Amino acid sequence: MALDSLHDLYVDELKDLYSAENQLLKALPRMAKKASAPQLKAAFLEHLEVTKNQVMRLEKIFEGLGASPKGKKCKAMEGLVEEGKEILQEEGAPSVIDAALIAAAQRVEHYEMAGYGCVRTFAKLLGYDKAVKLLQATLDEEGEADKKLTELAETVINPKAEGAEANGKKSPTANKKPGAAKAKK
Repeated sequence: MALDSLHDLYVDELKDLYSAENQLLKALPRMAKKASAPQLKAAFLEHLEVTKNQVMRLEKIFEGLGASPKGKKCKAMEGLVEEGKEILQEEGAPSVIDAALIAAAQRVEHYEMAGYGCVRTFAKLLGYDKAVKLLQATLDEEGEADKKLTELAETVINPKAEGAEANGKKSPTANKKPGAAKAKK
């Protein structure tokens, strides 16, 4: 597809996001299965349902454009999903694996937020007001998912991972209080 206009770029980027979301629909159940923390499993499964709605929104936008959402593979999401698959194959402390899953999921969310922010702006410039509202709703959901993952990481997962033992050794900061200095003898 030649990118001869902002409309062409808009459609191309929408196709990329459609591919990305469909790849994510396949990855989220695997991530939920690997997660050990019930809150993280629930967050992944909840986002799976949200993602299904996001795909439907994109289909509605394509319908309004009279275009097909198919025909492009999102290579960036493919790479992010591949990185996530590596985590799924890792062995280790469950809380550390959960922290790795959150890091992978947040990379995905940030990629999606960037993409949706761009297409929303294109839609606004092109006067596609209905699409702007649909894309903004998705952008808001991606931001909410990122905030939820951050909160889960900061309050539950990362503190558990920080105290995890691996190969019989505690992390160097385990049992240390923030700001506590070692006394010199």
